[in-house]
Order: sequence, then structure tokens, then C-alpha cells
Amino acid sequence: MKTLRSFLVLTLIGSALHAQDISARLAGRVSPEVAALVHQLATSAAARGLPVDPLIQKAIEGSAKGVPADRIAAAVRALAAQLDVAAAALNRVGPAHPDTNAIAAGAFALNAGLSDANVTDLARVSAPRHTEATTLRVAGTLVAMGVPAAQTVELVTQVIAAGGESADVVALPAQVTAGVSQGRGVTPAQAAAGLANAAAARANAPGQQRPRPAHPYQLFQRSNPTVSVIASAVSRRTRILPWIA
Repeated sequence: MKTLRSFLVLTLIGSALHAQDISARLAGRVSPEVAALVHQLATSAAARGLPVDPLIQKAIEGSAKGVPADRIAAAVRALAAQLDVAAAALNRVGPAHPDTNAIAAGAFALNAGLSDANVTDLARVSAPRHTEATTLRVAGTLVAMGVPAAQTVELVTQVIAAGGESADVVALPAQVTAGVSQGRGVTPAQAAAGLANAAAARANAPGQQRPRPAHPYQLFQRSNPTVSVIASAVSRRTRILPWIA
């Protein structure tokens, strides 16, 4: 009985400290009504094992950009729903509860235009050599750039099937950008299709499915500033989509 009481006391203390942290991060940065809504949604999300940082950052970002409070509230509610959908999509991959980074990345991908089935498929092909969070961030970035969702899933799947390392996956947005800039009238979808075809050819070639010992991406990154910008955005889990409600 004493052990149970101690556990309950510690749980209540932890919840109170968590609530104080949310309030402190929002204080003076968002309107009182937005702060109250975010506090409510974040507390509920944390109780379900969902990340709360995206909700807090969404509200702060919208307020800093002068977005009206009602639009911020709508955007934060939508994001909370996307976190739930992302968690459910990731849970379909296996019994292990997904980590909060993967859930946040899944919500990012959903907001970019991927479906929950796409999120599940990408999480499934990520294991075991790639993190779900990285794969989903890259996929969301590709869709935000104009690559159709189904084509994005196919591209990422082909690159991983061909033995691609994490650097290969992270490099995809930059490679699509390079394909668009170097070809006259080439669309992001066309550039992605070329990359997917090349990856499929590598995957089907005898002896080419094992990981490559060296990767030229770092040299390409140093020679092309665009690569560094996009790769940094993905690795920092930075949102490159415009702020929308």
C-alpha cells in the first residue's frame, strides 16, 4: 500500500512539473486562450504517449508570425489529430510503441500530404537499418516539394531495397532539387522517377544489394549549397512547409 501511495504521489508531482513546463514555455509568447488550449491538448497527448513539443512549437510559431488566434487554435487541433493518426499508423508495423520522434515525423508527413497507409508502409521498409523518423521526414519533404505521395513511397522504398544507407535517403530531396535545376522543364515528379528507376536497377543488379563502403554524398553536398540547406532541414527535423492552418 505504501508503495502504491508513493507511486501515485510521484506521478502527480511529475504531472504538475510537466504542466508547469508547458505553461512556462508558452508564457508571453501566445495569447492566453491559445495557451489554455495548447496546455489542454498537450497534457492529453502526453498521457497517451504522444509528443507535446510539436503542439507547443506550432502555437509559438503561429503567434510569432502574427497568425490570428482562431487559426492557431485550428492548426494546433489539427496537429493533435495528426499525432494520433501517426501513432496508430506506426503501431500497425509492430507491437512496440513508437517513439515520440517517429510520431512527430509521421504527423509531419501526414500534413505534407501522405496518408496513414503511406506512413505505415514507410515505417515498415525503414526497419531495421533506418530510423522511422528520418524516413518519414524525408518523405514529407519530398511531397512538400511536389513529388506525389505514392511516388515518394516508391522512391524511398527502392532506395532502401537497393541497399541505400541513411545518407542515401537523406540526400533524396537534394537530388530531386538538382534534377529539377539541371533539366529544362523537369518537374520534381520526373526527377524522382529517374532516381527511383536508377535505384530499382541497382536493386535488381547481381551483387548490388549489399551496402556500399563509401558514399559520394558528402562531396556532392560540399559542392552544392542547396544540398546542405535541405539536408540540414531534414536532419534537424525542421519544418520546411509554410505555416498553414
